[in-house]
Order: sequence, then C-alpha cells, then structure tokens
Amino acid sequence: MNRIILIFVFLALGFAPAALAQEIDFSKPMVLFAHPFFRDMDYSRTVIAVWPFMQLGGHIGVIVNRPTSRSVSSFFPQHEPSKKIVEPAFYGGPFGNRAMIAIVKQEFPPGVFSLQLANDLYLAYRKNEIDHVIEKTPNDARYFVGRVIWEPGQLAEECRRKIWFVKKADSDEAHTNLLFDKKVLGDKPVDPWERLLVEITRK
Repeated sequence: MNRIILIFVFLALGFAPAALAQEIDFSKPMVLFAHPFFRDMDYSRTVIAVWPFMQLGGHIGVIVNRPTSRSVSSFFPQHEPSKKIVEPAFYGGPFGNRAMIAIVKQEFPPGVFSLQLANDLYLAYRKNEIDHVIEKTPNDARYFVGRVIWEPGQLAEECRRKIWFVKKADSDEAHTNLLFDKKVLGDKPVDPWERLLVEITRK
C-alpha cells in the first residue's frame, strides 16, 4: 500500500498522529501502530499492545505481529510439556530479548510474581511461573522473547515526536483479542501491519 495513501487511511479511520490528538490517556491500555516513515529496525511496521506499568510508572508492551521461526520448545529443550505448544515464539521487543515471557488468559495469576495486565490476563516472567503456564494451559498463552519498556514520560515524548499512531483499547476483551490474533501467523502475502490496521478500524 502506498505510504501516503496509508497515512490518509490512518487519519480517516480515527488513528491520529499522537502529536495531533488532543488527549491521550496514558493510564489506559492502548495499541500503537508504527508510523509509516518510522524505519527503526526493531519497530518498523509493528503493532504493539501496551499497558501502564504501575510498578515503574512507565509502560510495558509487546509487539504482536512478529512471530519468529522458532518453536517455544526450542528454548526449553529439556522441558517435555513445551512440545505441546502449537504456536511459535514471538519477538516481543528489544528489551530482555534473551528471556522469554508468557502472557496468559486465565482467571487466576500463574504465580505470585506475575503481573496483572487486565481482567483474566497475566504476564509471567519468572521461569517457574512460565513452566507452570506451559504445564497447565500451554495453548492459552502467547510466548514472547523480549518486550518493550518505556520509562516514565518516555512514551508521551515518543508520541509527541509522531513515532506512533495511537488507538485506545476499546475494551480489555478487544485488547486481548488483538494480542492473541491467530491471523498474524500466516497472512502471506498480506502485511499483518496493514491488515490489522484495516481490520481493527472497520469494527
């Protein structure tokens, strides 16, 4: 899709560049779409699910449209239950990209150190808690290598610089559905970034 046309699509369908948006509530979950002219290798053409990270006062997020070619079990070769996981590992972002995290949909936290992102949605980052997720509900989670972290005020500054198109999450359920979208796994030759943009804005 032509970049200029794509910018007009963003504007017409409610994705304003953050610098033009009158208000962004950074205390709420949101979805970021990389600006078409943002060419950073880690973030070009990415869709990022973002949550406020109360513990640090900043934000935490994961790239939702970059599945890797590696299975989750390849990271845990001695852990037999991980072979039950159907989906590949995803590239979640450049921070801690040697460590895996799991984001799981379930009623109760997978461990005392897991982070609650929304109702029935938790992030597990400790190995024993990820093992618990894999052993109990292996395919009710998505597994990411790395994540995205913003320090206090950093995301607001990036938005002022027009790096991101910002879409507020309509609901916890909609945000979670984006995170677990199955279509990012095989939409060739459709670009997931473009498809997700059009699909979400039609709802």
